[in-house]
Parts: sequence; C-alpha cells; structure tokens
Amino acid sequence: MIFIVGENMAKLSNFKKILAANNYKLTSQRKKILKALLDNQGEHLSAEDIYGILKEDNPSIGLATVYRSLELFCELGLIQQLDFDEDRKRYEVEGKGKHHHHLVCLSCNKIIEFNDQILEEFEQDLQQEHNFKVTEHKMKFYGYCNNCKE
Repeated sequence: MIFIVGENMAKLSNFKKILAANNYKLTSQRKKILKALLDNQGEHLSAEDIYGILKEDNPSIGLATVYRSLELFCELGLIQQLDFDEDRKRYEVEGKGKHHHHLVCLSCNKIIEFNDQILEEFEQDLQQEHNFKVTEHKMKFYGYCNNCKE
C-alpha cells in the first residue's frame, strides 16, 4: 500500500494531471517510482537506487520499467536528470522556484545542494549584457566535503 501525505500528495496529483494531459496513465508502478523520488528528495537517486528501494516490497517491478518511467518523467518535465560525471545518471524532482546547484565530493561522492543569490544575479547580468535569454543552467563544483577534506 502507498501512503502519501502533505506536499507530496499535491505533487503527485499534479504529476497525474501532467501525465493525463500527455495521454499517459499514472500506473501503480509509476506511482511507486515517483513516491520513491518524493520520499528521498535531496538524495539524487539513480535508477538502480530506485529499483533497490522498490524491489523489496515490489518484487515484480523490473529495472527496465524504472528506466522507462524515469525517461518519460524527464521528457514531461516532472523530474530532472543529473549528470555528476559518474557511470550512472541521477534524478531529482523538479521544484518550481527552488533552483539550486551542487557540490560534489571527489572522495565519497556526497552531493550537497546549495542556493546562491550571487549566481542568480550573475545570470541576470549575463542576460542583460549580451541580450540573451537564459532558459536553463546547471552548475557543479567538485572538491572535498567536510568529512573527506583532511
């Protein structure tokens, strides 16, 4: 049984509307995949991570289903695919007005999210200076987290 509360319930309802508007159904498997992402926001899960979470309680779900669903969710703008220069992609739920960047530890692969108003102002300045409309940007900084920097 799937229990969803609060803000995640509203997001799931919105996801269902977007899927329906594009002639897709929110199947039980898609719902479980979305719930895994919503329950683990900030974790930057890979398809394999999601599969591992779901496989315990849902032995019938396949890794290929997870991959196909994630691809569909990305196409519809429900989630974002992230590339941290690893052998696998990672995913997170899109958050309106919650643009952020990432710090990636080169030792333990920990990913830390951060927001920075200076970078947002820099983007605005770029747009004005070059008469250019920025539609998206992604920024990653690589280094060592507090636990690994010694």
